[in-house]
Amino acid sequence: MINGGHVIIYSRDAEADRAFFRDVLEYPHVDVGGGWLIFRLPPAEVAVHPTEGPETQELYLMCDDVDATVTDLAARGVEFTQPVTDARWGRLTRFRLPGGGEVGLYEPRHERATDL
Repeated sequence: MINGGHVIIYSRDAEADRAFFRDVLEYPHVDVGGGWLIFRLPPAEVAVHPTEGPETQELYLMCDDVDATVTDLAARGVEFTQPVTDARWGRLTRFRLPGGGEVGLYEPRHERATDL
């Protein structure tokens, strides 16, 4: 029986990105040795979207109030790479990780699978 998932973020500065998840997002974690941190994520969903281009994966973190979350994270020094925009399915933005990657952040307008 599958009982969980494991998300991997590849980074040019993994130590800085681990510190970001630990110190800025304050995600609980375990140290599996040598400073290699594995973080507990909030409840998660998986969506499968069609594409005509290359197959890729994205990480979006969800929140209840994107404006309040952006204000809080910006006060902690997080750099947002796009303004909050409205989509049929939610309000979204993106922020930069210290290692250079980006993570999406959105406030869903749809029923959450995490509520099932």
